[in-house]
Amino acid sequence: MPRLYFAAPLFSEAELAFNAALTAEIEALGFDVFLPQRDGVETGREPWASMSPEGRRRAIFETDRDAVFSSDVLLFVLDGRVPDEGAAVELGLAYAHRAATGRPAAIVGLMTDSRAAFLGGRLNPMLSEALDVVLSDRPALLATLARLASAGDSG
Repeated sequence: MPRLYFAAPLFSEAELAFNAALTAEIEALGFDVFLPQRDGVETGREPWASMSPEGRRRAIFETDRDAVFSSDVLLFVLDGRVPDEGAAVELGLAYAHRAATGRPAAIVGLMTDSRAAFLGGRLNPMLSEALDVVLSDRPALLATLARLASAGDSG
């Protein structure tokens, strides 16, 4: 079963609901999804809830980093006035890890937000050039991920 890391903002009710709903659709395609709001330190469950703030910040970084490194696909939700800075770091980790190890096999962006932060382009080149593809809607994303899942099954 291919593993997908879900890099996205997770701070508002709308973001949390969007992430959870899209994760359910991706899992229906056969992916094992690491969704930080559900599976990581970000959940606030024990043992993390009782850690010191410094320990918790370190645990967030290390847990998410390790999940990025063990993923076959990184999905970066780029929506928002500017893309989430934590997700941008996760993208950088995935890109550098792939250069060293070949994993993740795919780094995919989803940008349904029509706002652009850069004149002449929707994304900062430090983001766009690290992504294999940027898709603009859920159906295109799900079709791409279905192809990746079936390619992983045959290879």
